[in-house]
Amino acid sequence: MIEANQLTKRFGSFTAIRDVSFTVQPGEIVGFLGPNGAGKSTTMRILSGVFPPSSGRAVVAGHDVVAEPLAARRQVGYFPERVAIYFDLTVREYLDYVAQMKELTGAARRSAIGAALESAGVTHVAHRLIGTLSKGYRQRVGIAQALLGMPRVLILDEPTSGLDPEQVAEIRELITSFRGRSTVILSTHILPEVEATCDRVIIINKGEVLAVDTPQNLNYRLRQSSEIFLDVVGPAETVMAKLRGLEGVLEVSQPPRTGSPNHIVVRTDPERDLRAVLAATITRSGWDLRELRPVRLTLEDIFLTVISETDSRRIAGETTAEPR
Repeated sequence: MIEANQLTKRFGSFTAIRDVSFTVQPGEIVGFLGPNGAGKSTTMRILSGVFPPSSGRAVVAGHDVVAEPLAARRQVGYFPERVAIYFDLTVREYLDYVAQMKELTGAARRSAIGAALESAGVTHVAHRLIGTLSKGYRQRVGIAQALLGMPRVLILDEPTSGLDPEQVAEIRELITSFRGRSTVILSTHILPEVEATCDRVIIINKGEVLAVDTPQNLNYRLRQSSEIFLDVVGPAETVMAKLRGLEGVLEVSQPPRTGSPNHIVVRTDPERDLRAVLAATITRSGWDLRELRPVRLTLEDIFLTVISETDSRRIAGETTAEPR
């Protein structure tokens, strides 16, 4: 549904993004994750047809954004980081204005406005002036304009920026409801937002894509070992000593800040699944096993690891490069 192939955008001597490549499948919600200034908004604007790339190719719903700009734009609903909303219009008037710009007419326009109001959850405030709405509802109105005309692709650039926690939760729930109905690419620098809403993540930093995968696969790829959390009712030191003697166990420790002497973390060889062995050892020893689960990296851990590894490789390359 979305194909980016070696996209590069230069503004004078400054290169905002360099050789950005990824694909998004139909019906997916994909998070475009990176710190402020990483190149997220630049990529979003290229995909939505705001400006062309300096080089590379982008295809949206089968249409090249440079060779077929109008056809590509008709497939896209775009929520920019700073959406232009007119405070002196009612919600319905504003959506009618946007629908006219999208060349929707007659019954089709009325139907599209009604559908967008309902999908964005703003039907009950359609009669109100936008200037009287909360920021959360203004964000919903911005998303409603992106939904007009039932676009096949939604490009949402920082849709929860500046919202309070309750409003953020509402917008996340709304975005999740689009799964399977539209292809969504969601740009953000907020890690929990991606974790809560997205099927896959694209990590970008300093204008370059560093990783494209599911959080689960990134978790597996980046771990040097596997970790298993145990809640065991038994003498902690004896239990830990017993587990240290098992083949494939690299380290046994108690996690900090849990507040329970029964909590143990076992670090193992990532190629070996020792969960059954651990459970059998504990039960045969006469101890009660109340919980056993793998410990996963958080998205924050994954993000920081990817950024750190890339920076380390870049520094190493600069250090070993021959002087010119």
